[in-house]
Amino acid sequence: MPNQKEKPKFREDEHIVENKELNIWEALIPVFALVAMLAYNVFVFGDDALSGSNQFILLLGGAVAAIVGFFNKVSYEKMIAEVAENVRSTTGALLILLMVGALSGTWLVSGIIPAMIYYGLQILNPTIFLAACVVICAIISIATGSSWTTAATVGIALIGIGQTLGISLGMTAGAVLSGAYFGDKMSPLSDTTNLAPAMAGGELFSHIKYMTITTVPTIAVTLIVFIILGFTIDTSGVADTGSILENISGTFNVSGWLFIVPVIVIFMIVKKAPPLLALLIGTLLGGLFALIFQPEIVATIGGGEGLTLESGYKGILNAITVDTNIATDDPALNDLFSSGGMSGMMGTIWLILCAMVFGGIMDGIGALERITESLLKMAKTMFGLFASTVGSCLALNVTASDQYLAIVVPGKMFSKAYEERGLAPENLSRTLEDSGTVTSVLVPWNTCGAYHSSVLGVGVGEYALYAVFNWLSPFMTLLFAAFKIKIKMLATNKVS
Repeated sequence: MPNQKEKPKFREDEHIVENKELNIWEALIPVFALVAMLAYNVFVFGDDALSGSNQFILLLGGAVAAIVGFFNKVSYEKMIAEVAENVRSTTGALLILLMVGALSGTWLVSGIIPAMIYYGLQILNPTIFLAACVVICAIISIATGSSWTTAATVGIALIGIGQTLGISLGMTAGAVLSGAYFGDKMSPLSDTTNLAPAMAGGELFSHIKYMTITTVPTIAVTLIVFIILGFTIDTSGVADTGSILENISGTFNVSGWLFIVPVIVIFMIVKKAPPLLALLIGTLLGGLFALIFQPEIVATIGGGEGLTLESGYKGILNAITVDTNIATDDPALNDLFSSGGMSGMMGTIWLILCAMVFGGIMDGIGALERITESLLKMAKTMFGLFASTVGSCLALNVTASDQYLAIVVPGKMFSKAYEERGLAPENLSRTLEDSGTVTSVLVPWNTCGAYHSSVLGVGVGEYALYAVFNWLSPFMTLLFAAFKIKIKMLATNKVS
């Protein structure tokens, strides 16, 4: 695994395929076909489109691109060679995804994630309820890497608490989603956080570090807005989280010593240890702490009545590799205290591989070069390139109705353009997240908008204005681009 600041060697020699016989309309045929098929697929399957049908649609999009290629005398071998190169370029990201799944499993059974939730809920204060919702959901989403899980568990509880306090459901939902998507965006456990640098050709932890430049100011403004809102509305009653805290402490041995593990991992990341090494050590330490602090849970997962060498071994390996569910007396917590392990990452890996097939064939027939060339003619400035990326992400969230595709398609399409402008891949991956990941929840027919609206019982129109973090993020990334603030250049270029 290369150093976080280095580009994988095979990407340095990667080239974008030119095909002067292909015109812009021919190049756009696979894109239009893909968007149309995805839109219909999401209409038919709804949220279940993420389970596999979208992945097959990407392959069909690749087939359409291949037909266009055959008509332009591009050989099958050339297209497959580009697909192979694309898949090879994601090797590091795929391995990291597997290790992220393993780490999330051991951090759950060790009690690390439950401890984060336990202490996070205790900062809830009725006088600053909305700001506290942002903080709590941010903490939990960082710990779990999932805005969906956060909203479906603690988010629902906070909606209920807000309702008893007489606070607008839209305000509470906006605060919940602002915090949830901050955590989802910044957590190394999040699939979109792994997907964005994979598409841009960057490194996970370098991507997260670079995202703080725009994300910290955005969440700071968000918190200020909710603090002001909190002091301008009347609240009544008391926020009761006692039952949730009791269920967590009754199921897990909650201790501050558990935070030793994330502190060690964070220290390794800061010291620029290879990401795979940091995640592996975090996983192994999580397993060790699970045996020390949660022996009964490990034994149960391992299929034994008590902790033995065999049940301990099976329990830790199960947590690392397969679905793990820890039962409590609270149904909402049961959903929160579940992990897919390494197998839970296979859906995202499947998506990446299918996206690489589509992107590889598009590259092989020269379509990406033609589309990028046309876009760059309109985006003559660096700001224009960033704005084109943001616009593409927003358009795909609206048309393709899926945040993953709003990252995958623009990521693949613009990666070479950023490289040719001397811009480091972190610029692209950050822009993909600032505009693709977080805005998906603002579109009612997007899978994210439909999901959160259904789970929280609040319409997108009711919470959209209050989801400050989500709609402010793309403006923040454009603001930084317009004034050329902290724009990272490739090593051979001057750093802004």
